[in-house]
Amino acid sequence: MARIRIPSAIVIIFVTVQTGFLLFMYARYSSFMPQSEEKPSQVHVLILSSWRSGSSFVGQLFSQHPSVFYLMEPAWHVWVTMYQNSAKVLHMAVRDLVRSVFLCDMSVFDAYMPWKRNLSDLFQWAASRALCSAPACDSFQRTDITSEMACKTLCGRYPFSKLEEACKTYTHVVIKEVRFFDLKVLYPLLTDPSLNLKIIHLVRDPRAVVKSREQSVKALARDNGIVLSTNGTKVEDSKYKVMQEVCRSHVQIYETATLKPPNFLKDRYLMVRFEDLVRDPLSEISEMYKFADLSLTPRLKSWIYNITHGQGPGKKKEAFKITSRDAVSVSQAWRNVLSFQKVKKIQEVCKGAINILGYQLVDSEKEQRDLTLDLVLPRRQNQFTWSSFNPKH
Repeated sequence: MARIRIPSAIVIIFVTVQTGFLLFMYARYSSFMPQSEEKPSQVHVLILSSWRSGSSFVGQLFSQHPSVFYLMEPAWHVWVTMYQNSAKVLHMAVRDLVRSVFLCDMSVFDAYMPWKRNLSDLFQWAASRALCSAPACDSFQRTDITSEMACKTLCGRYPFSKLEEACKTYTHVVIKEVRFFDLKVLYPLLTDPSLNLKIIHLVRDPRAVVKSREQSVKALARDNGIVLSTNGTKVEDSKYKVMQEVCRSHVQIYETATLKPPNFLKDRYLMVRFEDLVRDPLSEISEMYKFADLSLTPRLKSWIYNITHGQGPGKKKEAFKITSRDAVSVSQAWRNVLSFQKVKKIQEVCKGAINILGYQLVDSEKEQRDLTLDLVLPRRQNQFTWSSFNPKH
């Protein structure tokens, strides 16, 4: 059978003409297609952390910013209402509530607070500067640095509807949550075109976390039960089972975000260590603000310096309050307070997290007490960079 040979020049011309025709048809077709949705006008930031990791402090760094509408742990209402379930089962309900809050749709709270309510019915509402200033409350200006005590006194009786009204007037909506244990649960939010979500993952040395948890054992008992799936029974974490789950979740979140992450996570995940934050507050906060498309104001700079350069180490009664403390001393207090036997046990259950997040194990009580020995290792800057990430690989 005879073969027909076509000169390569003709093939090239044919392919070129065909490609041009396809591009023309695509452009014409696209002109009739609806344009893709514009980027949401608001920026949404989720401070993702665990109990007693300094997340309330980081939350305040955002809450006091005049451009930020902030809520502290709104998913507390989900866990209180559905406390007989496990954390894993509640992930979906927590995610749905967080999404609604980001979109300023506060009707989501109807399922958890069906009664007629005021602002003061919302968990830790006074930690939000936005709920202590107009339009939520007329007592403070947006540029003021507010205190929870003053806010509770003056703004608690304002109607709950002010929550949604205020939210819609801000360029940034920031939520602090400790009730997510798997980053993949958040993928639907990260791919949601109605959201412009960024995640700040706050971690802390597990040994310091345990020291802080011991100041609030009763307050954490119900949450412990949900983490350990005890069907509503409160638990004191004397065997560090909850800490084991917390450490496991931090490793999972960090590795998911940095080892072959999906492309939609690009530029939307930032891991912050509490110890780095208290050692160099302005530098770390500037980095977080830049990540969240915010700028540091002179008033905020002054407040941040004062809040991190107090005299005391922090008292038990201040476990859930933001007060002026010697932040560096607070971050290292576990080394003098915890027994070496406890430290060894914590290191056993959280060894993976301690290593991966950049902390140094101690092999003796002498090492633990020697404060000249730095147990916070330098961050491995080249461990992961988005510029080297190729989603095809």
